Amino acid sequence: MNVVEGLQQIRQRLVGNDAEPATIEAVDQILKRASLPAAAPAAAQSLTQLVRMLMRTPMAASNVRIYNDLVRLEEELETATAVFRERQAVEDAKPIPKTKKYYKELKEREKST
Repeated sequence: MNVVEGLQQIRQRLVGNDAEPATIEAVDQILKRASLPAAAPAAAQSLTQLVRMLMRTPMAASNVRIYNDLVRLEEELETATAVFRERQAVEDAKPIPKTKKYYKELKEREKST
């Protein structure tokens, strides 16, 4: 995942959560730095990873409200991930219907024996 896109999504979620203006400002500052050409190759594995990285910044460490907004967002992302994984597990557990080709081959094998 591109860090700039991830930070933009995080910012949108924070705005949707009515986060503190200081939290949005902190994400904007990090977003400005991530937009520089030197940071272009930066990547993250998930939004959750980006939120955790933001939680470790000096801004979050010095301001409890920023930290709390980020913790709330992290919890939302983890819950959404858990729900997705549960749905995926249910989908994976469903039996896969056999194709016509399978039944034709089965019929041919039965005829030859």
